[in-house]
Amino acid sequence: MTNRTVRGGRARRRAAGLAAVLAVGAAWLGGGTAARAEGAGGGQADAGRPLAPSTRFYVAPDSRAAQQAVADAAAGASEDAALMTRLAALPQATWFTGGTPERVRADAAALTERAAAAGQVPVLVAYNIPGRDCGSYSGGGATTSAAYREWIGALADGIGDRRAVVVLEPDGLAALPKDCAGGIDPDGSRTTTRLADLGHAVTTLKARPGATVYLDAGNSQWRGVGEMAQRLIDGGVAGSDGFALNVSNFHPTERQTRYGGWVAKCVWFATKGPAWGRGHTDWCASQFWSAAAPNDGKPGNAVSADDPATWHWIDAWYDQTVGQPPVAELAHFVVDTSRNGRGAWHPAPGSYADPEAWCNPPGRGMGPRPTADTGQPLVDAYLYVKTIGDSDGSCTRGTGGPVDPVYGVVDPPAGGWWPEFAHGLAREAQPALLP
Repeated sequence: MTNRTVRGGRARRRAAGLAAVLAVGAAWLGGGTAARAEGAGGGQADAGRPLAPSTRFYVAPDSRAAQQAVADAAAGASEDAALMTRLAALPQATWFTGGTPERVRADAAALTERAAAAGQVPVLVAYNIPGRDCGSYSGGGATTSAAYREWIGALADGIGDRRAVVVLEPDGLAALPKDCAGGIDPDGSRTTTRLADLGHAVTTLKARPGATVYLDAGNSQWRGVGEMAQRLIDGGVAGSDGFALNVSNFHPTERQTRYGGWVAKCVWFATKGPAWGRGHTDWCASQFWSAAAPNDGKPGNAVSADDPATWHWIDAWYDQTVGQPPVAELAHFVVDTSRNGRGAWHPAPGSYADPEAWCNPPGRGMGPRPTADTGQPLVDAYLYVKTIGDSDGSCTRGTGGPVDPVYGVVDPPAGGWWPEFAHGLAREAQPALLP
């Protein structure tokens, strides 16, 4: 038997295994992986929503979860195989993190063509901004602004006239060059270029008639409402469909939707609201401060980002100052719920020099299923943006490493597949994957 014959047999068995995984997953969902025609079409939804509630997002037949399900079944790990089979039936985003313009054009075209043939809408993540992640675990990106713009143009060309949701540059606004350690942007020029590049990306992608574009805006535990609103304005959110929250993070859904509503109202207040408030995102109440709260001598006027029980004071400021702007005039947003079913990790104080709570935290679980039927006027969709099972990086918790003291092993590099992490996230999913 030739090597080619052996390889061909293995490929056929692998394809048959993946097909079986998807068939079982589709049966579990009751056919929910297939898009209804009205959800995959090109029409706009009601009240300015760019995604109809009936939208069905693309499920890749050869996802890492599907491959893991086949491997688990072959190893006799029946429960893990069942978990991965159900995960494989759920839509997840596809990340575009580099490569030549020719490569990204071809890959984006292939993805959107497959999704269109299935009557589904793919979610793409554009993650190639120069200087991304401040050079940390996910550092990299295009080498120059010109190279990035060529790359974004190729991504848009690959999408063509087909439907696609694009989450644009996770952390690109929340971690601007001016925020990075080491004083890499002393004159602010890199930050100016970053904002211009993001604005160019929004314009380029939105020129494609089927593209729905969300500019990343961090999460509720990062930048204050007013600061993030200003960054979104500077980054071109007015030309996009809105913003994305909680990408690759673990914060509870309800906190993100509350925060997103404030950000949307702050953007409106500073750009379309009363003349006396325009240009003043700095006046907006945030999860760290509210003028409506009683001044009890504590920082933040009795408002705490860690205590949602105090957030009614933030709502009070928006009710009193902003009122109820038309929903159609407010920026909409999507929330990454891929890993927030158990909320964020809070290790005991003093457990680690730097807990890196965002980096491969233990005991976390998948969150609400991907859907465009959120029941909330400003929330266009819950999405699985982060690939469930991909490592956040080689976390060391301030120990100097290389071992992660939480797991007793060296974590895979950022973006590396980690079967044990995938199994854990699926096992702890809320709502549960298995009965």
